[in-house]
Amino acid sequence: QVQLVESGGGLVQPGGSLRLSCAASGFTFSSYAMSWYRQAPGKQRELVATITSAGGNTNYAASVKGRFTISRDNAKNTVYLQMNGLKPEDTAVYYCNARYDSTWSARAYWGQGTQVTVSA
Repeated sequence: QVQLVESGGGLVQPGGSLRLSCAASGFTFSSYAMSWYRQAPGKQRELVATITSAGGNTNYAASVKGRFTISRDNAKNTVYLQMNGLKPEDTAVYYCNARYDSTWSARAYWGQGTQVTVSA
């Protein structure tokens, strides 16, 4: 079955760093664009970063651009989110998303989410 298993969340001080990982199985990882989303309490889920299936292109939300880096290792079926210069407003549950879109199909899978808390 399809699984997206996330790890790396936790508590960090402002200005600190964390690296989130998402290990995928049960589908052809290298054919899917991967994204990280986040949702803070009482707020709408927002797109943080996206990377294309081959890793050639990335996009970031303005609020994280220059601080976060998304990457993927297709040989390991894993996508990463390196988060530097963390701010309290980065506190949220972070979700891994896999997406495939074509003329004939549209598929998406979600991870369980991992908590990131930025606090002094």
